[in-house]
Amino acid sequence: MSYKNLEIWKLAHELVVEIHAMTLADLPKFELFEEGAQIRRSSKSVKSTIVEGYGRKKYKQEFIKFLIYANASLEETIDHLDTLYATKSLSNKELFERLVTKATLLSKKLNAFIRTVTEHHNNNTTNINYPISNIQYLTSNINYRISNINYRTSNIQYPKSNI
Repeated sequence: MSYKNLEIWKLAHELVVEIHAMTLADLPKFELFEEGAQIRRSSKSVKSTIVEGYGRKKYKQEFIKFLIYANASLEETIDHLDTLYATKSLSNKELFERLVTKATLLSKKLNAFIRTVTEHHNNNTTNINYPISNIQYLTSNINYRISNINYRTSNIQYPKSNI
């Protein structure tokens, strides 16, 4: 499995492309190298950090750490969107709302993925299959339902850590 199969990576990729296009087409010229550059960097960081974490997927804590970094960059991206809209540099309300909605959905899916890795990762597994395609976001009460968890386990039993 490749990181490109992860639903969170696909959504992050879409967000990067849309934000990049927005900064070039919808912002005033003076924002191109100020807030525009910042939001391009933070949105690209979300996607890249997911990839870097996936590259360290064998090590549970490393994987989780990079997913948390990705979520932090996503929060930064949402803050840049808020700033651009509040300062009227981004005046297209529909575009603003669409980008914030997509970023918020990505944040929820990223948090669900972090929970899945936390609960089902096995440090002795090199071929990890995470159930991202099975994560269903329930919009009515903002609960997550994770079903059909498919992961490989080892016969080695490690003692629980008190950390």
